[in-house]
Amino acid sequence: MDKLAVVTGNAHPELAKNICKYLKIKLSECLVGRFSEGEIRVKIEENIRGKDVFVIQPTCPPVNDNLMELLILCDALKRASAKRITAVMPYYGYARQDRKDQPRVPITAKLVANLISTAGAERVLTMDLHAGQIQGFFDIPLDHLFSVGVFVEYFEKLKLKDLVVVSPDVGGIKMARGYAKRLGAGLAIVDKRRISPEATEAVHILGDIEGKNIIIVDDLISTGSSLIEAVEILAKHGAKEIRAAVSHGVLCGSAIERIDKCKNLKELLISDSIPLDNSKKHPRIKVLSIAELLGEAIKRIHNEESVSSLFD
Repeated sequence: MDKLAVVTGNAHPELAKNICKYLKIKLSECLVGRFSEGEIRVKIEENIRGKDVFVIQPTCPPVNDNLMELLILCDALKRASAKRITAVMPYYGYARQDRKDQPRVPITAKLVANLISTAGAERVLTMDLHAGQIQGFFDIPLDHLFSVGVFVEYFEKLKLKDLVVVSPDVGGIKMARGYAKRLGAGLAIVDKRRISPEATEAVHILGDIEGKNIIIVDDLISTGSSLIEAVEILAKHGAKEIRAAVSHGVLCGSAIERIDKCKNLKELLISDSIPLDNSKKHPRIKVLSIAELLGEAIKRIHNEESVSSLFD
């Protein structure tokens, strides 16, 4: 492991430290600050020549700052003669614009993929992409992990009876099916119509949820409107206890206020792919760590071992 190095920007240093703790290595020293006019200043403070370097940097809010830090870190490492650079992005920002669904709109997921490759990354490690096809936007190897194992382990300890996994929309049915299979639970879908980019209107439910314990699964929660809408309609249709498992807790806008008002939501589980600051902490929000999952993937990539067994 002497040829393995882990560096991080300011996006999520706590996650980087936990990954290093799992790998039993020291986090490489790196200066990521600002010049007086606001430009990002980066300096690698130790020798990484010939090393296999992993940059831990989710592109979470503030997205532009964290993305630029990642790009500049990759460039600095490339110029410092790192043997290989892997961008570890537990949360991949700019992923929601992944196709031209309207005239004159960008495909930012592809643009960011190009930027990462150009900056010097030779491999990407990410988790629960907003759309699976984003993997094809990269011309370099990409390992796509899933947080389902982390959440399923938690739910198995609860030993819930009469369990149904619910997708809050038709697009998330594949993820919901994976949870249902692992938990031996039923499957249901909330059919909804989007009335604006920020708001949705739930219509009806496909599946039997009356008197059942519910787990809503999704890849990300932003303003929380979709999730809360789904919770309320499930409660009206006779659902018992309602929990939610969401991979990426962006939690922007009035998300915390919505969660606080929604008494029908018993618990919201999120991963630590994005740091949860003090202003977003809530008694019904629980954070599960993905440090071991990412650490194991990093170890296997470094040792040129298979990562596919982590999907089981």
